[in-house]
This record gives sequence, structure tokens and C-alpha cells, in this order.
Amino acid sequence: MTKKGLFALVAAGFILVSCGDKKTDTTTTEEQAVAETTENVFAVDTTASVVKWKAFHKGGFAPRWGTLSIQTGEISVSGDAVNAGSFVIDMQSLKVDPASVTEEGKKATDLEAHLKNADFFNVENNKTADFKITKVEDLSAPVAEGEGVAGANKMLSGNLTLLGNTLNVSFPAKIDVVDNTITILADFTVNRADWGIKFGTTEADPAEWMISKDIEISVNVKATK
Repeated sequence: MTKKGLFALVAAGFILVSCGDKKTDTTTTEEQAVAETTENVFAVDTTASVVKWKAFHKGGFAPRWGTLSIQTGEISVSGDAVNAGSFVIDMQSLKVDPASVTEEGKKATDLEAHLKNADFFNVENNKTADFKITKVEDLSAPVAEGEGVAGANKMLSGNLTLLGNTLNVSFPAKIDVVDNTITILADFTVNRADWGIKFGTTEADPAEWMISKDIEISVNVKATK
């Protein structure tokens, strides 16, 4: 399909970006030093862990959502608290939930192919993304409703690499260490343009300004000893 044809689909509201209406306490800075792991390392259960995304055409129209798989990962614990860890995300696993594509003649598989090509995530040359923890801190105050995952108890910071570009993101997370199991839950939002993910050639290009820059991410990670 030509880029012109793909733009017609974009105009119909298919794209991996969020409307930005959902508030999350997320900050983005330059890459930071990665936290050092301890000897107490837990392996991420890749079958029980998942990364979900949700997105909208600009203005909140035509929501789309789907999943990404975690390829590998490990989490380090110091005492009874998570202090370090890293996760590799399989970008080739990107899926669009067919339930989010309701327009006649539109297919989830077409959107998947578009998101994987060079217009967006270019998975042929960027088969994985990764997140490396740089800091885990106690939250100084509870997270307001709608600004992060329910029950968040930590501020989690890490280097997120997409398209070969790395930035540090910080967001509230609910992190529990119980017996030999670690659970990390988080809902946050990133700006795709910060990582150079742009469909339009310029900011004035309709293919770009019709698309919100925010991507909503939901993380559910489980690790075991």
C-alpha cells in the first residue's frame, strides 16, 4: 500500500497514539545511569507479563489498542525492595486488538503492518525496544485518581529505548515483592515525537498534525525467583 493510501486510513482514525485526555504523572529527561543489580535476581515470567498500548486519532476519535510481548527480563531486589532490572520488548510481537477496528473494510492486520513499517517503529531494523531501571523511590504522596495505576507505591524511573533513541522516563508504579514473586503494575503516557516517531515529514504535514503525540502504556510484569 502506498503512503498516500495509508494516509487515507489515518484520516479514518487509525494510528498508534493517544488523545492525551488521560493524565499521568510522567516525566521525561535525558538518559540516566542504570541501577546496579544485586545477587538477588528474579526472572521475568514472559508468558504472564504483557505491555498494553492504547491510542486515538487526534481529538479522541477511533480508539485503537493492542499488546506487545516482553522477550526477556530480570528484576533485582535489595532487602525486600526492587532496586534494579531490565526488560526487552519484542517489537515484532506488536498486535492490534481486532475489537478496536470497527470501521467497515478496515483490518487490524493492516494497522499492525503499518505500525511495524518504516513510517513508525521500523521493526525490521529495530526488532526490540528496552527499558532499564535507573531508580526506584517511595512515593511521597498517593497518586490522584486517573493519574496513574491504582495503589501506586513507588516512583519508577528507567531508560526507555525506541527506534534506537534513549530517554529516561519516570512514572508511578505499584510494585509488590511477596515471597518469591514480584509484580509491577504501571499506567503512563509517553510522547512518541520525543523518540523520533513521526509519520508526517514536518509538523505542518496533515499526516502529522492529525495525530496526537501521546501513547498510553499499561505494564503488567511478573517475575519469580
